[in-house]
Amino acid sequence: MPEALGAIADLDGGEGNRQHLSTPTDRRAEPALRIDLNSDLGESFGNWRLGDDAALLSIVTSANVACGFHAGDPSVLRTACAGAAEHGVAIGAQVGYRDLAGFGRRFIDMSPTDLTNDVLYQIGALEAMAHAAGQRVRYVKPHGALYNAIVYHEEQAAAVAEAVATYDPALPVLGLPGSVWLGRAEQAGLRTVGEAFADRAYTPEGTLVPRREPGAVLHDPQEIARRCLDMVRGEPVAAVDGTPVRIQAESLCVHGDSPGAVGIAREVAERLRGSGVELVPFTGTAP
Repeated sequence: MPEALGAIADLDGGEGNRQHLSTPTDRRAEPALRIDLNSDLGESFGNWRLGDDAALLSIVTSANVACGFHAGDPSVLRTACAGAAEHGVAIGAQVGYRDLAGFGRRFIDMSPTDLTNDVLYQIGALEAMAHAAGQRVRYVKPHGALYNAIVYHEEQAAAVAEAVATYDPALPVLGLPGSVWLGRAEQAGLRTVGEAFADRAYTPEGTLVPRREPGAVLHDPQEIARRCLDMVRGEPVAAVDGTPVRIQAESLCVHGDSPGAVGIAREVAERLRGSGVELVPFTGTAP
């Protein structure tokens, strides 16, 4: 008998009683928390600059790149895609209404066929820029007024879902959990991904407070980071009226056009990583 085992046996009254020794419980480590961090990029146009794409691409894991309808021009889009490829950031097509003057934040009542074709056109345009950077469009996210409209608008939600499914039924789509949009996308056979907004206030029903209302946009990086960590952990956050609301999401969005967006994104990323949360694209690592 090895000396060490003999010593244990002697302490416990001999080898025959060794089965009475306590053994450590077989505990399986809990899986690490993971979340995607996305931001809206590629929204500059000509000499007009909006946001700091280069800085955000060093922080986020997914980039919702404009497609030229609500913002962005070909040079801006190609630069954004090249930067995303350089940093290993997943490229998503952020599709919107054809509304450059209104930055895509005005509802447009259009036929489902026209909306489907507009969305198809936008995905294809960004795909060309992603291809030039050695990448591809890996998901689709509606922008602004279109995003908000298809939370409830059945026809437009179905039209956008049809566009994505027609282009590539393997493309995931981002949206508000519980929205008509994600429901229609799921019916179309698409993978749906719920997202939460780091820098936006929520109603008690779990929808976004309209931007025109006081308190709709959050600005304190530390408060935002704390709320994000709570959401990732599955804990409720305070709605605009103080009501606790629970937001389940696979991705967190920091708006690239918000004042202090880079500082907010950095604070959120550092808080999450410092708390053991892994930041990874919800689409998986880009090839």
